[in-house]
Amino acid sequence: MKAAVLQGIKQIEVQEWQYPAPSSQKVIIKVKSCGICGTDQHIYHGHPGSAEVHPPIVLGHELAGEVVEVGSEVKGFRTGDRVSIDPNIYCGVCDYCRSNRAHLCSNLQAVGVTRDGGMAEYCLVPAANCYLIPEGMTFEEAALVEPLGCVLHGFKKIKFSPLSKVLIIGGGFIGQLFLQLVKRQEVSSIMVSEPVENKKELLYKLGADEVVHPNGISAVEADVVIECVGRPESMELAVKSAGKGGQVLFFGVAAPETAISVSPFEIFSKELTIKGSFINPYTQEEAIALIAKKAVDAGMLISHRFTIEELPEAMANFPNLKVSKAVITY
Repeated sequence: MKAAVLQGIKQIEVQEWQYPAPSSQKVIIKVKSCGICGTDQHIYHGHPGSAEVHPPIVLGHELAGEVVEVGSEVKGFRTGDRVSIDPNIYCGVCDYCRSNRAHLCSNLQAVGVTRDGGMAEYCLVPAANCYLIPEGMTFEEAALVEPLGCVLHGFKKIKFSPLSKVLIIGGGFIGQLFLQLVKRQEVSSIMVSEPVENKKELLYKLGADEVVHPNGISAVEADVVIECVGRPESMELAVKSAGKGGQVLFFGVAAPETAISVSPFEIFSKELTIKGSFINPYTQEEAIALIAKKAVDAGMLISHRFTIEELPEAMANFPNLKVSKAVITY
């Protein structure tokens, strides 16, 4: 089968790859769509994903497809089923798994991170990580269930009220998902900080009350700040923009060596609540339901589509392509 294989830092090659061997509790899916995540770019540049990555390996943890082989012990799935994949695999025995915090698993593995993923024609996945999708849902939408699930996990950490003034820092794909969820809360106002001018029209369409350049929000005092970028300046801005009693969610993935300058007195005097959010523990079904009923329109957020053959060049030139959200088509 054909696959785009990560061979090392900034090295992806399209080549013939071994078709996955059947397993009793797993299924083989023919991949129909695979999202390219910001984390894939982090891994491509030599940073860890949700776990350590050891090339050669096939990336792609946002995937959906059709079941073509079913393991002998698998129940609930059959060939021809259309599925979306939750890539994260928990050990079930560590302290975190046993205290209802499986996403912090000490032995976390993930399809497309520690195991071959969706940047290939076929992928072997545990049946427990497969979720049936409704007939009306496209495979592209189904591939975007995983990032929405991650967003849902972070979203649930925030308390909203009709009086909440919300600031979303970053108007890219993740910010656009958060924007749609926040809009459903009927909060007081939603401001999005986004420097790229051509994103404004979509952000207003998705529900933003105001879209401003990051340089123009120095006087903001938001009740809720959601940081979706992961850069030092945007994370520092998140803390500065929070008003008294504010909530700050760090969602953007920073490089491991990133450090920021924050005033402890500011956190103390404003009594801020600062939280992080990591992956998507058991949010897959809810994300499928939201996309299926168009409560969140994920498909319209796709800005680029690539074939496997185009992937090496696309990954090398990702920042220059001005990608908001890209998927691999098969």
